[in-house]
Amino acid sequence: MSSISKNSLETSLQELECHFTWALLKEDVDLAELEETIGDQIEFLVKPNITSYNLLSYVCHLKNSNEEALRSLQKAEEEIKKNYPDEIARRSLVTWGNYAWIYYHMERYKEAQTYLNKVENSCKKLSSTAQWKIQLPEIYAEQGWALLKFGGKYYMRAKNCFENALKDEPNNPEFNSGYAIAMYRLEDFSHRQCEDVSPSIEPLKRAVQLNPKDTSVMALLALKLQDLNQADEGERYIEAAMQKTPDLPYLLRYAAKFYRRKGEADKALKILKKAIAVTPKSAFLHHQLGLCYREKLFQLKKTTRYPPQEQVEELIRLSIFHFKIAIDQKTKFFSAHMDLANMYAEGKRYEKAEETFRKALQINILVYDDKQEYYYHYGNFQRFHMKLESEAIRYYTEGLKIKKDSYARNKCRKALNQLLKQRIQGGLGDATDFATLGLIHNLDGEKHEAIECYEKAVALCPDNEEYLSVLCELQLSISS
Repeated sequence: MSSISKNSLETSLQELECHFTWALLKEDVDLAELEETIGDQIEFLVKPNITSYNLLSYVCHLKNSNEEALRSLQKAEEEIKKNYPDEIARRSLVTWGNYAWIYYHMERYKEAQTYLNKVENSCKKLSSTAQWKIQLPEIYAEQGWALLKFGGKYYMRAKNCFENALKDEPNNPEFNSGYAIAMYRLEDFSHRQCEDVSPSIEPLKRAVQLNPKDTSVMALLALKLQDLNQADEGERYIEAAMQKTPDLPYLLRYAAKFYRRKGEADKALKILKKAIAVTPKSAFLHHQLGLCYREKLFQLKKTTRYPPQEQVEELIRLSIFHFKIAIDQKTKFFSAHMDLANMYAEGKRYEKAEETFRKALQINILVYDDKQEYYYHYGNFQRFHMKLESEAIRYYTEGLKIKKDSYARNKCRKALNQLLKQRIQGGLGDATDFATLGLIHNLDGEKHEAIECYEKAVALCPDNEEYLSVLCELQLSISS
């Protein structure tokens, strides 16, 4: 094929609506774990698996398995013929787009052109103005589902896709479920970052009303009600969902989370063991199991003055075992890394804790509140396990210096404040302690208190240019 026609082919491919043009970046996910997740969904969810097979084809391509990708697309075609025999062209646009791209990457340009032509012909039949793309609600929804799979930074785009799908079909149960899930995840994400976002409770209620068979959305509604201190109503939804689909792993994982948060760790464990028997490689389930064993450990320590050492060690071992599987399965699972590092510290395996903290910070998709969370936990590790208060102060301060509000930043501020005041009141405060306390006051807009602290820092360390400079700036800002 000449370079000109190859270039024109690529230009046309860029116009398609499919996974290859939706900016889904492979560095944002763990491909093996995503492939596993999609495989589980195909196996356990009783609905047309077209979107799952289309997404799986893209994941296989990202793993350099183009032959496998083509097999997934063949399965998508079979599903389309079975479920939409009267709408084959309309329902095949994303599948054909993926075919065209995969053949292009395999340098089978003739086949790529064939699928491009199929998309073009179908678009012309469906709309007089469209050439390569047509804004169909089911394509917006398919893009939304794909975006949800690629992680937090894609959630806002996913929400927008489902909103677009709902403009044409406001009562479509699947689109409402997708929108509710996107809103639920966005809300969770935004709360961590102390941002306001419109609540997910109403979209969840509407999705459950329109799609009473979707028990995983019912379970999310239960968790949201639990967040809003309406746990009794939440539990009624969990119980109803468990009656409908007692073996569905996607329901069981959320039901277990509900009971763990309610303080019923044993009940949660029983549900999780049932789910893990069905999907043994689920990183989510292993993480939840680790959290349950950790909860039992904390309860034991809280309720027993001298807890039996054997019992303590066994709960730490089980917790570590499951957290470790979670991060082996999903290498970018940040909160599981934090939980594992803290549990190693709890078991006095300090080198392992250090190594896990280090790995966590190397994850390439961390957002600012993840980093603040890291500095908070690593600061605690230095303070309580290594007994190095000066190191703890250094890391809490790093978390505070990321000047965006989040719960983790507030935890850094609170820990730092408490530790510094403790040191100063105990007569151990040095210039660095006073300067750091001054920094906290300054960040909180308390300039007079900040000046007082920096004056004490300068008195103890009169040649420190940084302290003198900050003090001078603060005094000028007050006088002006």
